[in-house]
Amino acid sequence: MTLLHPTQAPTTTIPATGSDTAARPVAPGPNAPPNPNEVKRVKALARFAVSITVLNVLGHLVLGFEQSPVTPVLAVLVGYASALLFEWLDCWATGRRPDYVGGPRSLAVFLLPAHITALACAMLLWGNVSLWPYLFAVVVGTASKYLVRLRVKGKMRHVLNPSNTGIVVTLLLFPWVGIAPPYHFTNAVFGPLDWLLPLAILGLGTMLNAKLTGRVPLILGWVGGFVAQAVLRWLLLDHSLVGALLPITGLAFVLFTNYMITDPGTTPFPARNQVVFGMTAAAVYAVLVVSGVVFGLFFALVITCVLRGVVLWAAPRLRRAAPAPGATT
Repeated sequence: MTLLHPTQAPTTTIPATGSDTAARPVAPGPNAPPNPNEVKRVKALARFAVSITVLNVLGHLVLGFEQSPVTPVLAVLVGYASALLFEWLDCWATGRRPDYVGGPRSLAVFLLPAHITALACAMLLWGNVSLWPYLFAVVVGTASKYLVRLRVKGKMRHVLNPSNTGIVVTLLLFPWVGIAPPYHFTNAVFGPLDWLLPLAILGLGTMLNAKLTGRVPLILGWVGGFVAQAVLRWLLLDHSLVGALLPITGLAFVLFTNYMITDPGTTPFPARNQVVFGMTAAAVYAVLVVSGVVFGLFFALVITCVLRGVVLWAAPRLRRAAPAPGATT
């Protein structure tokens, strides 16, 4: 999954002199103070990457993950290779400087989103004995960052959550591929660990989102909307209230809530818009469940991201088309 919108480093402007015809921007020198937003972005990426790596290692060694142990290794390698390839192709086509250029640190920071996407696909999908569905999902997720983009405030932004997109496309194209069964997150632990593990992941994810991503309003909107749709289904459609609320108690829901839907790169920044995004995802989930669609969490998120993309695309065009205040026809 990608985190936080990258912010350009501040520039300074020097007056025009000599043959200069206009002031020209100068990139900050090596002693310039670090950009606070960039520092926060890198911290969030690094902590997400560490968290999902630790979870995958513990999952295969202790928790009872049922995929082959080689799956996350190959997924990460393919994720790195595809990210570098797509970045090089995009830079070749647009004439910009690759983000991975600038030394080992720049390369490491560039690869963090691909690392997260790869391990998320390797952990959440179930391709039985086949490895290629996981690798296919990683490539699709990475490619979506370059194929589905909009210009927002002068910058190209990807619209779809990469991990979720790779998973959804794989599920749609290959019906025999499924989502890893929720029980495999605690398949081999018993007793107090059955409670402590979800609580630990919930606590760590909540702190990460509160301190670095700023997506707590989105979480509240999503969880509140999920509870509301369960109650409405119970009241209006005679669905079991316990059954409708049961997914909240699972570790898979905790992971989705703290590490998937909160991707800052593909969700709004203003708190009100975050709440709307979360509640919209819950409403779409309810429609999918009523329609008999399985794996509703993942499909609800990709649909919500598409709806947000439509709004981002249409809003500036509607503003330009609207008559200026005081204008007469």
